[in-house]
Amino acid sequence: MQGIKRFLPPSDGGVRLELSPTTTSPLALDVSETTETRIQRLISENPVIIFSRTSCCMCHVMKRLLSTIGVHPTVIELDEDEIGALSAAVEESDRGGAVAPVVFIGGTRVGGLESLVALHLSGHLVAKLVEVGALGGMNMVL
Repeated sequence: MQGIKRFLPPSDGGVRLELSPTTTSPLALDVSETTETRIQRLISENPVIIFSRTSCCMCHVMKRLLSTIGVHPTVIELDEDEIGALSAAVEESDRGGAVAPVVFIGGTRVGGLESLVALHLSGHLVAKLVEVGALGGMNMVL
């Protein structure tokens, strides 16, 4: 995995954490943890997380939509050989459509860009984000 990035407005610069196992970093990962286990852990630990391919334009649109609402998702950029680990980490019942980019909200797979936009247009996205604690309240103007 190329890294975890917290998507923030350009003026904030963002944060990038490398997911490669290392013993020299204070943010070292458990090297005995499989990629599938790490993906499941990241899904459960982050209220909003996007798994993407590097330089994915659909992921950019997903991040922009969520940023406009006031949510700054965790973004995991996967190398091509890691896409299979994402498939393996997601339960069969949660699959549907493309593997990456895919967004999870509150540990539940929402899907790709089309599913995220459909959730937003139906008026359910903000409520779901509030429910998982990614947004403070329903009193926002959208």
